[in-house]
Formats: sequence, structure tokens, C-alpha cells
Amino acid sequence: MLEIKVINKSHHKLPDFGTIHSAGVDLRAYIDTSIVIKPFERVLVPTGLFIQLPEGYEAQIRPRSGLAFKNGITVLNSPGTIDADYRGEIKVILVNLSNDEFVINDGERICQMVINKFERFNWKLSESLDDSERGTGGFGHTGTH
Repeated sequence: MLEIKVINKSHHKLPDFGTIHSAGVDLRAYIDTSIVIKPFERVLVPTGLFIQLPEGYEAQIRPRSGLAFKNGITVLNSPGTIDADYRGEIKVILVNLSNDEFVINDGERICQMVINKFERFNWKLSESLDDSERGTGGFGHTGTH
């Protein structure tokens, strides 16, 4: 199993997987005072967590579906990427896409984090690309009619 070095400067327990099949862990707000997010406002929310990822891995910060559906609160740059060489505190950009104010309290689960392996690549300039079944079909091209 992959091990991730973590420093927890918050007073919250380390994030854990909700179920045996959960892909990510929920991160919690680590704040001194509650934050009010007004409609269509964005805020940067600290978590108190610092991580060291192995080379070839990234952490993705994703919205929590319940917050998004029930309250219109989502991660603005979704998914946010944490690179393996970043050592600063994990902070989350949240945006309120509802018409109502939303209050974030200390310890509230604000997003989920998933760890992914990735491949580096080199560009290979070409004058053409191989044909495929889809071809140049864009947005909505593979949908049913």
C-alpha cells in the first residue's frame, strides 16, 4: 500500500477512507473563526495538512457531492492538483454557486482528496494523426440521439 508522509498542524484527526471502496478522503476546514461564503463568492480554506507525495504521483482536490448538490458549494479549480514537489499547506478554493450565504465551520468536511499516479510525456511533432472511430467529433458527439 502507498504511504504518504503527512504533517497535521490541525487539531482534527487525519482524513480516512469512508468505506473500503472509497477512492478519496474528506479534508476538513482548519479555521479559527467561521467563514461566510456569500453567493458567487470564492474563498481559500486552509486544512492544516502538509503532504509529501512520491515522485510520479499527484493529489487531486475534488468537490464533495453533498455540498455541491445541497448547497451549491464546490471546488473552483476542480480538480485542483497538488504536485509531488509542493510542501506547503493544502488550501482549498471553494465557491458558492447558490443564491444563499453558506457558513463553513472549523472541522467541516469541505472537499475530497484522491491520489493518482501519472505519466510524464514528451511531445512528438507530426503533420497528421492516425484515424479513429470518433475522428474529430467534439462535445456531445458520442451521446445518444
